[in-house]
Amino acid sequence: MIVVKVGGSLGIDYDAIAENVAELWQNGKKLILVHGGSAETNRIAEKLGKPPKFVTSPSGYTSRFTDKETMEIFEMVYCGKMNKGIVERLQKLNVNAVGLSGLDGRIFEGKHKDKVRSVENGKIKILRGDHTGKVEKINTHLINLLLDNGYLPVLTPPAASYKGVAINVDGDRAAAALAIALKADSLLLLSNVPGLLRTFPDESSLIKSIPAKEVESYLEFAKDRMKKKVLGAAEAVAGGVGRVIFADARSKNPLTKALAGEGTVVA
Repeated sequence: MIVVKVGGSLGIDYDAIAENVAELWQNGKKLILVHGGSAETNRIAEKLGKPPKFVTSPSGYTSRFTDKETMEIFEMVYCGKMNKGIVERLQKLNVNAVGLSGLDGRIFEGKHKDKVRSVENGKIKILRGDHTGKVEKINTHLINLLLDNGYLPVLTPPAASYKGVAINVDGDRAAAALAIALKADSLLLLSNVPGLLRTFPDESSLIKSIPAKEVESYLEFAKDRMKKKVLGAAEAVAGGVGRVIFADARSKNPLTKALAGEGTVVA
């Protein structure tokens, strides 16, 4: 089992990803695709007059502040434009993909955090009305139902809270939870960089391998969104996933290259 998470940043080649997914799928590989949509969400939000607001926690993690209106835009882009765009690409390649959000069938489920701590001008503030959380449960029954009947699941946030409220969750950590629940051999975290860089943004400073037990010690090299990817990798290997690979989603055959060890391999 391979769980593939492709980010939503600028520069990602979704056509190349779909082509490579189709090739692996048609050659008998069992896989699930999880995706984001951050750059497109930001663009649409700006056009709608609701520019994105990002907050930085006291521990240094950056996330999107998701009030009710932002959640509606988030769902429109992630569950609509991005998800169906990827499904359409796969259908054109004769892969019977099914696009679902984590809210559908409570595939991703967790606790709703309605307030968040944010560091602003050196001071910690409490922001209320947030719709975020962390994936704590996976509906593996629904996922396996699809896989066992020949469908390729294409999943995206949001998740469902325990009360059924849509919550924004980090896609990399959701993919890690999914990989753990399905006892995946590999978790591929694809983005618009070649892997974890020792000196960001210098791509020649790629860290090629990280021992599984030392993942969190490499957080010092992770900038911005990469922090959540490293955290997700640590959770995945601790939960029994065989290996995690940070790899490049900007070129042809990104999954095949990652599976061959191109990128940063955590094992």
